[in-house]
Amino acid sequence: MHSDKRANASHDTRQPVLFIPHGGGPCFFMDWNPADTWQGMASFLKGVAATLPQRPRAIVLVSAHWLEPQFSVTGHARPELIYDYYGFPPHTYELTYPAPGEPQLAEQVARLLNAEGMPAQVNAERGFDHGVFIPLKLMFPAADIPVIQLSLRRDMEPQAHLQAGRALAALRDENVLIVGSGMSFHNMRAYGDSRFSAISDEFDGWLTHAVQSPAAERERLLQDWASAPQARLCHPPGGEEHLIPLLVAAGAGGEVAGQRIYSERVMQTTLSAYRFG
Repeated sequence: MHSDKRANASHDTRQPVLFIPHGGGPCFFMDWNPADTWQGMASFLKGVAATLPQRPRAIVLVSAHWLEPQFSVTGHARPELIYDYYGFPPHTYELTYPAPGEPQLAEQVARLLNAEGMPAQVNAERGFDHGVFIPLKLMFPAADIPVIQLSLRRDMEPQAHLQAGRALAALRDENVLIVGSGMSFHNMRAYGDSRFSAISDEFDGWLTHAVQSPAAERERLLQDWASAPQARLCHPPGGEEHLIPLLVAAGAGGEVAGQRIYSERVMQTTLSAYRFG
């Protein structure tokens, strides 16, 4: 009986896996017209921490904005910020997020990936891009939880990213929060165009169905996401890097069906967030 209680406690405190939208550049920290353009998304991100079973020991975040030939992990103990957005107000290049790295966890992530036959290396110099620090400034503003960033693989091959997520799933039992940071719709030419409202709705409906399907069906659907209705209008060929972090999250999600935890019309397009576990 005692061991059962321990198992239940462990399950109750296991961290979920998240796929979150990170907005457009430093959008949450500047003025927009209309003023509430990003307000709903910001409120969602600010509320994420309260939904977790406990404060994470560390965060592994997969951002759309780091692509490498093979998986790479940030290994610097004090990562700098990479302001990889352009044409925004000067103050947005002075934003700070002094969260520490965790080199030992970076090495562990690389080992887990390598053990599954996916070459991975630690990059001791790389800092955090805006797909990391912009949403985390809202989610965990104190910047006191260690963070490491995992790259995407440049080929953006669906099965490889699902497999990478599966390789990292055990970290959830070590109180590590795994986060995919991207956008469920990301066609830069379509934002603000009302012709894409129905297009984004159709893809979002398919994506939500896929995420909420049993694990085997979810994986089958996500492997072939490019064949989904309107997929290539929502994520143009070669530009799917904002969707692929969801596949890592789904792989780490295990057998539990995912759920949509946020959905909103932003700039005429539907954007959603998902949780596994």
